[in-house]
Amino acid sequence: MSHQVLDNIVAIADEIRAQADEAESLGRLPDEMAKGLKHAGIIRMLARKKYDGFEAHPRDFAETVMKTASIYGSAGWVGGIVGVHPWQLAMADPKVQDEVLGTDSDTWQASPYMPGGVAVKVDGGYIMSGRWQFSSGTDHCDWIFLGAMVGDNEGKPFMPPQSLHVILPRTDYEIVADSWDVVGLRGTGSKDIVVKEAFIPDYRVMDGAGVIEGTVAKEYGVTETLYKMPWSTMFPLGITSATIGIAEGVLAAGIAYQRERVGATGTAIKDDPYTLYALGEAAAEIDAARQQVLSNVDRIYDMVDAGKEIDFEQRALGRRNQTRAAWRAVRAADEVFDRSGGNALRMDNPLQRFWRDAHAGLHHAIHVTNTVYHASALSSLGADPQGPLRIMI
Repeated sequence: MSHQVLDNIVAIADEIRAQADEAESLGRLPDEMAKGLKHAGIIRMLARKKYDGFEAHPRDFAETVMKTASIYGSAGWVGGIVGVHPWQLAMADPKVQDEVLGTDSDTWQASPYMPGGVAVKVDGGYIMSGRWQFSSGTDHCDWIFLGAMVGDNEGKPFMPPQSLHVILPRTDYEIVADSWDVVGLRGTGSKDIVVKEAFIPDYRVMDGAGVIEGTVAKEYGVTETLYKMPWSTMFPLGITSATIGIAEGVLAAGIAYQRERVGATGTAIKDDPYTLYALGEAAAEIDAARQQVLSNVDRIYDMVDAGKEIDFEQRALGRRNQTRAAWRAVRAADEVFDRSGGNALRMDNPLQRFWRDAHAGLHHAIHVTNTVYHASALSSLGADPQGPLRIMI
């Protein structure tokens, strides 16, 4: 069934392309585009079969996100981010799973997980307030995952910090309408979220550290390999796959544009060995980035399926490969764009949009390489990285 989703996306590719300009103008996915993605099934790929999900292999999910992003970057980005949330929901209290998906298996859930709020413990749950940025696809979502820190009545987080992932219905938060005016990924509608004194019952609260470490899945007796995968593999997967897919969009648009182009020296690009060399090298680099992400998720999935423990060193290795693949793909996309001449800058040329979206993709926190490379190298030497070096790993 997961491959059918990919076929469904290919079948509506022309419609997605035709609505891209409208998405850029609206600053979110048009309703018809979101409806098309919903019917294609991309958001249900990682959902439980109990809720009409496909429980797809994460490799199939990654390939579907890549294809969608290569058609229109923002569509792939929303598919990748919103599409991961049913995977995490499968590890939540069964009561909230039923609330979100029990009556409509196509209900979308937004995020972000950044700790933008403080949750105060009260009888039966928490009271939370805060503001969060970058809630991709949020206009089309009816529920949301939000990151928070446990704190006191004055809104000050406790130390040492205790992180939570809380789940709220659309009635409990506000979308800030004018908060997404950006240079790239404009159609994702990644707007700000505001929560004011919302009550979150205990069953809608997940321990943030437990989600990262994988203990939450064990708590609810999850047995499927898919839902025992590390968060640090699955959450970045949708984002990095979208970024690589966008780089593939740069390459495809660049090749289509160069096919009949004559360069500034009067030489047809087909006869220009320098540009052809650059295009060939870039194509190889983007494909290498693709294969690195796919082989990475295959390796970790096979380990989990075999019952092996994924320790911090393995998680850091996976994050190292994932972040490197994103940067590799976008740097290769630069080589394509930089050799496309002045007309590639025109707003009616889709090449420039793919290029802008690719660079926007690198700005996600999940693609910060510094601490990831540091942690991976340090753990390979037998050390146990602590503090900031463990963030999102």
